[in-house]
Amino acid sequence: MKEKEFRRNMAVFPIGSVMKLTDLSARQIRYYEDQELIKPDRNEGNRRMYSLNDMDRLLEIKDYISEGYNIAAIKKKYAEREAKSKKAVSQTEVRRALHNELLQQGRFASVRSPFGRG
Repeated sequence: MKEKEFRRNMAVFPIGSVMKLTDLSARQIRYYEDQELIKPDRNEGNRRMYSLNDMDRLLEIKDYISEGYNIAAIKKKYAEREAKSKKAVSQTEVRRALHNELLQQGRFASVRSPFGRG
């Protein structure tokens, strides 16, 4: 799974390919970058290079625009999504740390599960 995500984040597409695949103009793509909705990587020649995740986001932005959302509303949606994601990761990390601590103390076997088992 990590390899799949790694590949989706690889910036391998130049702007011309992204334009063809998303049906957006170079100006629109650069505008979304200026608005910090996407963050393409740069290659050695300082050319923008886009990942599959960047293209997914561009298509999502395009859909939001066609539904009547403005840039501020789209930014808010992405900020809320990122906050939820960070919170979920944080909760998972806390659970993992607690689990590891209990294992280290040898107490995990004596801890009752909140689900009635164990």
